[in-house]
Amino acid sequence: MTGKSSSLKSTIAVSLTNYLDAGAIVAGASGLTLWQKYLGLTEVHLGWLNFISANCLGAAVGAIIGGFLADKYGRKFIYTYNLLVYMLGVLLVMCSVNFPMLLAGFLVTGVSVGIGVPASWTYISESSEVNNRGRNICISQMSWGFGPMIILLLGMFFAPGGYLFGWVETIGHAVGGDTLVGDALNVFSSRLVFFSLFVVALVAWLMQRNLEESKEWTSTREAAQTNGEDTSLLHAFRQLFSNVKVVKTVCFLAVIYLTWNLVASVMGFFQPHIYETAGGLSNEYANMLSCAGWFIVVVVTFVVSFLIDKVSHKILYVLGLLAALGTWLVIIHGVNGMGSLWAFSILWGVNGGISVQIFYALWGSELFPAKFRAGAQGLMFFVVRGLSAVWGLVFTFIYGEHGEGFTMAAYCMVALLLISLVVGVIGCPDTRGKSLEQITRERYGDDEI
Repeated sequence: MTGKSSSLKSTIAVSLTNYLDAGAIVAGASGLTLWQKYLGLTEVHLGWLNFISANCLGAAVGAIIGGFLADKYGRKFIYTYNLLVYMLGVLLVMCSVNFPMLLAGFLVTGVSVGIGVPASWTYISESSEVNNRGRNICISQMSWGFGPMIILLLGMFFAPGGYLFGWVETIGHAVGGDTLVGDALNVFSSRLVFFSLFVVALVAWLMQRNLEESKEWTSTREAAQTNGEDTSLLHAFRQLFSNVKVVKTVCFLAVIYLTWNLVASVMGFFQPHIYETAGGLSNEYANMLSCAGWFIVVVVTFVVSFLIDKVSHKILYVLGLLAALGTWLVIIHGVNGMGSLWAFSILWGVNGGISVQIFYALWGSELFPAKFRAGAQGLMFFVVRGLSAVWGLVFTFIYGEHGEGFTMAAYCMVALLLISLVVGVIGCPDTRGKSLEQITRERYGDDEI
């Protein structure tokens, strides 16, 4: 097998982690109403589910743990065990009959998602050829688009009144008996959506457990042992903050990703509002338009995968953020018809296809030495997801109970995106066409190789 085909195969296997991440977020959100009715949950209960889920605290805590574990025990260590944790969390959600079970399922799934993210981006970069590193990161990013798109479609088809709800009824009665009716039956649509994630996680685990360990991590670990270096997690954490170049890089990447992610994290709130209220669409058509938006993300990312290793990163970065700014300018100008709705969806889809997250994943795996590459990414992911959780609470006060702060919220989004644009343009690194060893040597000297 050639190196190119080998790296592509491993990239696909690892990228399923991103599908499961995005899928868990969307599956949890799309089924909340059904679980609320079935278990009689309050808004406080829903708030807790969101706070500890794969979109917020659960992933944040998992990322900082997983990053340092991947640096100490290897990338393969994560792929050998982590998806077993994910499957346990999904299984808890599938079988939930009360709020504590559901909360535990969301938490375990979220922590597993966080553990896998820094290891996946790190492994993809370390196993890629110099001229395919950006392409492979884009393939990974495509999984973030496929996840929500497929889960949204399944959610629509399985939902009460959906095209495949007859299957849901049949399965529900087979499991719970013919007396199973009402909310107890309807929630089986969400159980089946999570079951689809369980199946994908099982397939991904079978693929990932056969991956070879990263050669770069192996050589770095062997060199550390030969030199008698301290390889404890605490020492790695101290090293991370004692290197000025590393701290500056963490700040740069955290700023561009955080400001963009604060906008992206509330899009799930804005899109239904715009489609259903400003656009006058039904919930079904709103979900269909959301699926179309994710399809655009996948297509644009696919195109970018052929360009990112050949075209200036700064040009692509700017194009993606201009599309994001255009999305919110459409909102400020006013959504007054299908034309505006499609402009909104297409622009945000283009942004998603050339998103800051692509460059964050690429640069985050390029700009740090191998010995704390995953740990640095885990730390940044912890900060971003944690602050995004807090921002979700602050945003509701800006937006208002009835959307009276809609325009002000849009201006906040524009300001955040402008920060990400300016900082990214100023700090854009020159890494295209260079090996990870070359990048490390240029930034830190020969001692870190």
